[in-house]
Amino acid sequence: MTSGRSILARMARRGMGSVYQRGRIWWIGYWRNGEPFYESSKSERKEDALRLLKQRQGEIVTGKFAGIAANVRLRDLLESVIQEYRQNEHRSLKETELRMRRHLWPHFGKLRASDFTTSHVRKYILKRKSAQAANATINRELAILKRAFRLASQCDPPLVGRVPYIPTLEENNVRTGFVEHGDYLALLRELPDYLKLLLVVAYHTGVRKGELFKIGKEQVDLRAGEVRLNPGETKNAEGRVLPIYGDMRPWLEMQISVLEAKFPGCRWLFHINGRRIQSFRKAWASACERAKVPGQLFHDLRRSAVRNMERAGIPRKVAMQISGHKTEAIYQRYAIVSARDVREAGARLDRFFEQQAKRATLRTSAVESRKSMSPARTN
Repeated sequence: MTSGRSILARMARRGMGSVYQRGRIWWIGYWRNGEPFYESSKSERKEDALRLLKQRQGEIVTGKFAGIAANVRLRDLLESVIQEYRQNEHRSLKETELRMRRHLWPHFGKLRASDFTTSHVRKYILKRKSAQAANATINRELAILKRAFRLASQCDPPLVGRVPYIPTLEENNVRTGFVEHGDYLALLRELPDYLKLLLVVAYHTGVRKGELFKIGKEQVDLRAGEVRLNPGETKNAEGRVLPIYGDMRPWLEMQISVLEAKFPGCRWLFHINGRRIQSFRKAWASACERAKVPGQLFHDLRRSAVRNMERAGIPRKVAMQISGHKTEAIYQRYAIVSARDVREAGARLDRFFEQQAKRATLRTSAVESRKSMSPARTN
């Protein structure tokens, strides 16, 4: 069977297009500006392929040709993102599916990829902002759209001729909340028993909630004084070791003891009646209300752990290894000073300048004393 490429080579010399078969399906081949295009007619009938070829040749002549993406809808491109996330077991699969179903598919689904422009993005942004969506939320949705076009451009042959410019919005949602030690103790009293160890470990190590949920009891080595996070189960897919210190040891010992006695078949360190914890939003919010710290986020524990390690003088490289920060720029974003830090700094500066003033006064007094003790000059 003659290959599609050899057919196109003859077509190039004659300036024509052609149809050919791959298995039972008829394909078409044609040229535009010296670039070959291959496209399936998705039909077993040669007549359908010839009809599609004539359509493409007409589009080329009239300047309406938009590549293979001419009939590809954005819904199809967005669906490819879901397929990729499923294949790679992406952590945000459910969240991405929800964003698509609620917002992206209804707005962009029927639009042809070849008709998509930046103006469509700007209209979408206005629509979402009118619905009181936060800039960060809109940006996450636009990131999915951008990913869809990138995947389409990487197909062989490409489904789109270009990846359009998709603008994003400025984000100013960096939180600066902390859990002070007194608040930590109050939360420890108010949280239900199954969440107490989770609070203790998060407050001491700054480990992400999703990483904590994946820890098995066999990863706790009380003798060595460490908790091991397995490769592939962290955000960066790299394993790391957490030190056991402070309140962690007695709480870990108690948790392991309860697991062995009551739930021997449960391998999860953080559990509720032998089942791995999945969500605790309502229980956390209720405990925060009772502890007089309403609005406190679990993620605030991560910032607090980073700040505590900074205060304790832990080398930054070691602290980043414990908390799981890959880059120093992100780590520094978490190492935010609190109001108490500022007050302490102010007090230290007060003492410093008081000492400087005393030294200056002493120096002045010494000079005056030496002058008074010097014999008077005579002419």
